[in-house]
Amino acid sequence: MEKDSNRTDAGPAGNPEQVAKMVQDALDDAKAISIETIDVRGKTTITDFMVVASGNSTRHVKTLAESVVLNSKRAGVEVLGVEGESEAEWILVDLADVLVHLMLPRTRDFYSLESLWKIEDKRATG
Repeated sequence: MEKDSNRTDAGPAGNPEQVAKMVQDALDDAKAISIETIDVRGKTTITDFMVVASGNSTRHVKTLAESVVLNSKRAGVEVLGVEGESEAEWILVDLADVLVHLMLPRTRDFYSLESLWKIEDKRATG
């Protein structure tokens, strides 16, 4: 699967690193728990970075998503979609080159996205 060619470059000057940093700052300001940014370039073509963070309640997870969306719009970053707001155990914010996963700690532990995306390509090492 390749990146959608209709997507515009994310963020100021189309810089995914700047968008990921803006997301980290927004989450930090909103008191997110365990913010982790994963560079997935070379592992998938759907995005460049994944940011994973937790909130201590469903309301907190919703607040984190709202903060990311608001700060993205202020920075001129197009928000392509937000999924999972009704349950708020896992909210995905799609910023094209940066995907933001906001979860309750138990949901994050169960799915363990970080361990999935940090696995090194065994063909490259072996």
